[in-house]
Amino acid sequence: MSGRKKLAAAIVLGTLLSLHAFAAEDTALNAADRTAIVQTLAVKMNANYIEPAVAERVGIAITRKNAEGGYATAANVKAFSAALAKDLRELSGDLHFGAAFYEGLRERSGADELPSRAKIDEWRDQTARRGYDIEKIERLPGNVGYIELRGFGGPEFVAAAYTAAMSLMAGTDALILDLRRNGGGSPASVAYLMSHFFPFGDERHLIDMYDRPTGTTRQFWTVKTVAQRYDKPVYVLTSARTFSGGEDFSYGIQAQKRGTVVGETTGGGSNPVSWYNVGQDIIVAIPTARTTNAVTKTNWEHVGVKPDIAVPAAQALQTAHVAILRNLVSSAKEGNERKELQRVLAMTEKGESEKPVYTLRGER
Repeated sequence: MSGRKKLAAAIVLGTLLSLHAFAAEDTALNAADRTAIVQTLAVKMNANYIEPAVAERVGIAITRKNAEGGYATAANVKAFSAALAKDLRELSGDLHFGAAFYEGLRERSGADELPSRAKIDEWRDQTARRGYDIEKIERLPGNVGYIELRGFGGPEFVAAAYTAAMSLMAGTDALILDLRRNGGGSPASVAYLMSHFFPFGDERHLIDMYDRPTGTTRQFWTVKTVAQRYDKPVYVLTSARTFSGGEDFSYGIQAQKRGTVVGETTGGGSNPVSWYNVGQDIIVAIPTARTTNAVTKTNWEHVGVKPDIAVPAAQALQTAHVAILRNLVSSAKEGNERKELQRVLAMTEKGESEKPVYTLRGER
């Protein structure tokens, strides 16, 4: 991933939108400022957006709206950024469009520039402070593993954490991976996590990513050297909020016939972005690339990932847990193990859970 796309992923995940100068968001804009920004944005969309015809149409629409005074009430940087983001998404139908204030963005041209050691250390620290976006990890009743993952940080920062999490899940009989609040991130990290779910040494083509500005295509494969592998059933939870990299994983696990997707149809954003400075320190996320799944030869743009078991997002965890327990009960031998699984299944079907006991045995 290019330096510009790494920045984009970081921003999407919130690592850079802790911006050090929010006060400048209320910088006033006059009509001339807004016109210059819209003109610059239209030029950069036409040169870089993955769908040239859509870029031209959207550029004409926002230029006309500005000329007619449609942005006159957006009197500062924050308000204008929000207005542009809303219009870009609605006019294009591409939910990856975005706009925000960010002071000092330098667009890269030609060969990618390596980030400074200080910047790398900052990103690593921010990723660690978020727990590598692993929100929760536990063993559910019935020996079912559960991991909630909120985003996909850069692989150089999160890979070891993913493998550690999967090591903790090694002894479970099935795994639930919760992506219901996953907003996306690095496709390389998606590929790295997915590598855990295929046999050791397996090298599998997952997606191709075509980048319009450079005219290049990058392939993403599973990583055959990942040591920790998981060969039990996998269930992936989704919601309408699951987006981008979260959809990449859900779509890929489904296309590779390696897991069952439970929940709601996802957000429908498959076009990766690059960020551009359009003036007054307003930066705009322009989708510059197209993702193509290696199995289906298409993607989830506009349509989302359709679950194998469709239920409201709030019910997805219980639904997946019940499905797993029923399978475990049906395959368990007669005896105490089967009886215990049946007991856990009955409780889970009712939405009940064991209450923790904090007294010594025999106490009342």
